Amino acid sequence: MSTIEAVVFDLDGVIIDTEEVWEDVRRGYVAEFGREFLPDSQDRMMGMSTGEWSAHLAVDVGVPRTPEQVAADVLDRMAERYRSALPLIPGSVETVRRLGERYTLALASSSARVLIDQVLATAGLTGEFQVTLSTEEVPRGKPYPDVYLAATDKLGLSPAVCAAIEDSSNGLRSAGAAGLAVIAVPHGVYPPAPDALEMASLVVSDLRELTVEAIDRLR
Repeated sequence: MSTIEAVVFDLDGVIIDTEEVWEDVRRGYVAEFGREFLPDSQDRMMGMSTGEWSAHLAVDVGVPRTPEQVAADVLDRMAERYRSALPLIPGSVETVRRLGERYTLALASSSARVLIDQVLATAGLTGEFQVTLSTEEVPRGKPYPDVYLAATDKLGLSPAVCAAIEDSSNGLRSAGAAGLAVIAVPHGVYPPAPDALEMASLVVSDLRELTVEAIDRLR
């Protein structure tokens, strides 16, 4: 018998393919102020909470706006992009529903609450998750374990009986540090670092390959 009782999904890069959208929107935004990303800005911001990446753009990149203003500006642009076209990853909606027939589901995302709610509503997935959390609702973003620890706590479960599905380096580190069994679905354009990928007990190239039997074997 498997001891896995719940599966916690990441959002960006797992259910929706938005890493390129985030990069395009944020690069365009900082360019409006005559600034450009630092060499490691994109990697650093993957998994950061809203407060963290907006502070990076304001303080480190030098956008002459407060972090709160930066966050509001960028989130408005992202919401507009989502309204025009939601970039669902092929098979993601079906995978959520299929796994939901066997496990309790939660979602732990670095996206802001307003974007999480909009994506789930547009994709018809709002009712599939017992718990949804944004890293802006916990003290620290990924790679820290806060959001996964909070999600499992809200489920009333130990991290040891939960599995996480992640794509990014910071996400894999976050789930691993929290003690969940980690499933990696590496992004083709933004692959995780080798040390982060080592946190995964299971690696699949496509969500549609992820079976209940494979998850049951994780513990």
